[in-house]
Amino acid sequence: MQVAELFGMLDFSAEKLSKIGVFSTERMLCDLYCFEAGQDQKAHVHADADKVYAVLEGGGMFRVGQEEKRLLAGQAVLAPAGVEHAVSNPGRERMICLVFMSPPPAK
Repeated sequence: MQVAELFGMLDFSAEKLSKIGVFSTERMLCDLYCFEAGQDQKAHVHADADKVYAVLEGGGMFRVGQEEKRLLAGQAVLAPAGVEHAVSNPGRERMICLVFMSPPPAK
C-alpha cells in the first residue's frame, strides 16, 4: 500500500507555485500545489483530461470557463477537459491544494 504524508511533503517557493508529485499512474495524477500569497497558475486547458482542485488550507480564486469563485479549505472544484481554468491566491496566507488529473498529461 502506498501512503503519502501530505503535510510532510509541502514545499513553498517565493518564485512561483510549487507542484509536488504525490501519486502518478498511467490513469491519473495526484499533486500538491503550494501557493504563497500573490501567486497564481495562469489560465490553461487540458484537452483530454479532467482536473479537480481540492483546497486543503487557505483559500483562493478559481476560474473555470467564464465562472469565477472564491474557494476555502474543505471545498473542491472540477475543471472538465477542454475548459480553460486558472487559480490565484490573492490573499495574505498560503494556500495548499490537492490536485487530481485524469488521465495524466503525456510525458
